[in-house]
Amino acid sequence: MSDHHDGPDARHQRPPGASDLTVEALGALSKALETTERARGHLYGFHQLTGTADFELDRAVKLLRDAGHDAWADRVQLEILGRNVIPGHWTFQIVEAYNSTYYEPFKRLEQAARVDLVDGKDHLYEAELKEVRRTNGVPDHTARPGVDPDSEPGPS
Repeated sequence: MSDHHDGPDARHQRPPGASDLTVEALGALSKALETTERARGHLYGFHQLTGTADFELDRAVKLLRDAGHDAWADRVQLEILGRNVIPGHWTFQIVEAYNSTYYEPFKRLEQAARVDLVDGKDHLYEAELKEVRRTNGVPDHTARPGVDPDSEPGPS
């Protein structure tokens, strides 16, 4: 890549000796981690929604009492308010266990694989895919941020 505007920046260029299969394998590993990131986000959503529901139970208990339904207010308070979502666990404990047991080890492994196999470079698969799919010289198809499309070589 002789022209400094042609192609990805140095952070997104594969190091010498990195094979197509290595780049593809690391792309698959990265995609799996990204999917785990999404799952983790859903887990945090579950945590926050369950907490919100638990606090809304305070309102339900008060309204039931105000309406003269003390027995139902007592039952909601005793049976549901503050209840574990699975035996011994509130949602924050599930999030903590997921993070320490699965998410953090996965992140460390993915990073270690990139460091060992491609000098720690990230998103090589995607950077190469971008090069295949973009059109040189077309606005909004620049190789990297901050590049003036008029200064890039046109299509050959």
